[in-house]
Amino acid sequence: MAGSFAHWGNDLYTGRRSYPIVQRRGLWFSIVGLLSAASILVLVFQGLNLGIDFRGGSEFTVSGVASTDEDIALDTVATVAPGEVPHVTRVGADSVRVQVSQLDNDETGELQDALAQAYGVAPSEVTANFIGPTWGESVSMRALWGTVAFVIAAAVFMAVYFRAWRMSLAAVVAMLADVLVSAGVYAVIGWEVTPSTIIGFLTILGFSLYDKMVVFDKVRENTVAVTEQTRSTYAERANLAVNQTLVRSINTSVVALLPVAGILFVGGFLLGAGTLNDISLSLFVGIAVGATSSIFLATPLDVALREREPRIAEHTKKVMDLRAGLAAEGASDDLLAAAASGSAQLVPGHHQGHTAQPKRRR
Repeated sequence: MAGSFAHWGNDLYTGRRSYPIVQRRGLWFSIVGLLSAASILVLVFQGLNLGIDFRGGSEFTVSGVASTDEDIALDTVATVAPGEVPHVTRVGADSVRVQVSQLDNDETGELQDALAQAYGVAPSEVTANFIGPTWGESVSMRALWGTVAFVIAAAVFMAVYFRAWRMSLAAVVAMLADVLVSAGVYAVIGWEVTPSTIIGFLTILGFSLYDKMVVFDKVRENTVAVTEQTRSTYAERANLAVNQTLVRSINTSVVALLPVAGILFVGGFLLGAGTLNDISLSLFVGIAVGATSSIFLATPLDVALREREPRIAEHTKKVMDLRAGLAAEGASDDLLAAAASGSAQLVPGHHQGHTAQPKRRR
C-alpha cells in the first residue's frame, strides 16, 4: 500500500499522471461560491453563539464535585433564574463551569448557594465572576484588528516574495474563504465562540498561508520564462505544480489533523473535556478547508488572474494554435497529451527553449 502511494506520488511529480485541477477551475469556483454564500446566510440569520467573553455575563465555577453531570447545573439555573439559557462545561475531572447572562447581586448569591447544594459541596467551592459587556466588546475588536493585520501582512509578504500581486490576491481570497467557511460550519454546529476559538481561527490563517506558499513556490518555479517556449501554457505548468505538491499537501494535512482529531473526538466527546472543544473544532475544520483551498482555489484563481494579462493571454493562444496545427498534421497522441498535461517541459531530456519544439511532419 505504501509502495503504491509512493509510486502514485512519483507519477504526479514527474507528470506521468496528472489531474486537470486548474482546467476545471470553473467547477471549484462554483463550489466555493456556494459554500461561502451558505456560510454568509448562516452567519446572518443564525449567527455565532458568542461566549461570555464577548457578550458579558456571570460565570460560576463549582470545584471538587463528585459528579460532573451537566443536567444538575441546568436544573438548578432553571429553578433560580427561569428563562436563562446557561452554558455548562466540564472543567477537568471534578469541576463544572456555568455561564449565564448578567445577574444582580441577590441572584448571584442565590445561584451560588443553589449550585453548592445541588452538587453537594461547600459554598466556598463555588466561585462567581462577572464579565462586563465593555470587556467583551474590547476582546471582539482586538480579535478583528488582529485578523486584519495578519491578512495585510501576509498579502504584502507574498507580493514581495513572489513579485506578483496576483498570487498575493489569490492567496488572500483563499484564506478569507477558509475562515468564512470554517465560521459557517462553527455556526451550524452551534458551539460557543470563545477566545480559544479566535486563536484557532488565527492558527488556521497561518497554516493556510504556509500551505499556499509551498504550492505557489512550485508554480513560480515551473512558470519561469514560460512565454519563451511554446510547448505548454501558464495554466498547464501551474496545474503540474499543483499535482507535484498534491501528495505533500495531503501528508501535511493528515499529520496536522491527527493530533487535533485526537483532542476533538477523544478528549472532547469521549472524555468530556469541554474546554478543548472550542479550539479543536476550529482547528480541525480550518486545517481541512485550508488544505483543500490550496489545491482547488488558490492556484486556479491565480491562473484566472494571470490569463487576463495580455502577455500570458497571447502566449496561451499561440501555444493552442500551434497545438491545433500539430494535431491537423497528425502529431502523435502521446505528444499532444504530454503537452496538454503541462508535464512535457519537465521530462528528462527535453529542453524548454524554442529549439526543442517538436518537428512538423513533412
